Amino acid sequence: MREKIIETILNNQDEFISGEELSKQLGISRAAVWKHIKVLKEQGYNIESVNKKGYKLVKKPDDLLTYNNICHELDTNFMGRKIEHFDTICSTNDYAKSIASESLDGTIIISEEQTKGKGRLGRQWHSKISEGIWMSAILKPNISPYKAPFITLIAGASIVSALNKLGVNSQIKWPNDIIINNKKVAGILTELSAEIERINYIVLGIGINVKTMEFSQEISEIATSLYKENYRISRVDIVRSIIVEFERLYLDYINKGLKESTLKICREYSAIIGKEIYILQGDSKELVKCIDINDQGNLVIKDNSDKTREIMSGEVSIRGVKGYV
Repeated sequence: MREKIIETILNNQDEFISGEELSKQLGISRAAVWKHIKVLKEQGYNIESVNKKGYKLVKKPDDLLTYNNICHELDTNFMGRKIEHFDTICSTNDYAKSIASESLDGTIIISEEQTKGKGRLGRQWHSKISEGIWMSAILKPNISPYKAPFITLIAGASIVSALNKLGVNSQIKWPNDIIINNKKVAGILTELSAEIERINYIVLGIGINVKTMEFSQEISEIATSLYKENYRISRVDIVRSIIVEFERLYLDYINKGLKESTLKICREYSAIIGKEIYILQGDSKELVKCIDINDQGNLVIKDNSDKTREIMSGEVSIRGVKGYV
């Protein structure tokens, strides 16, 4: 009922809607309407109440990552049509995996805080309350398991495309990091449950540092945030834009087998193509030159012997010669 109230208010942002009208539309008493409005105000909605006029949203709630705010005017077919929002959670990926079998394709889990957020290769992802976007999407594509790694590239292309459309000058460090000014602002963690010939589900985790201004000493030289780079952008707009971009590229790949749009974005916004980089694998460290990303989404590199070869995502980590990139 509360969701229907805020949806009605969001759809009438510039006008008052009376308690009587809400009461009639929803089939509840005016006292019940008032109680729901009170809770919505406590949740952070800036709703103005005026006697004999009713209720009106004073300011667009750009920082509340609730279902209603994200889905308001969201132009997608299935992504984000169901969103579970938490104040705090252990890990959005872990929770998504626990409910994935029974969940709708495109379900999104989003939390204001993660107490045990994780990144690639088991690394910890610092996820402080209300400072970022910590979310996971549950996907159930009808593709062979060997095609699943390309989903990570689609996610990277979606994030960088969304951020650049919002005015953020960002790049991709293949395969799963988003970079601003040669520092990491976002990461992607893709986890797969599959049998030999079919995918049960994919959980796509996305972490974006939005408001964080101070980082721990161990990552302060390689991590940044949108606010730290002077980009003041609504978290709601970022999430909504990523969802839209992702669905477009994802459906091209799943339904039509098209990779071109994703690969074009990954190449155009690459932070490493044309550069010398270190390939890290276990204790080994190899200096190579990054040449391209091929049609399978693998990294094409040239080593010191002038030999060209492919690197698959998941095999290695990458570092720049003079820093993170």
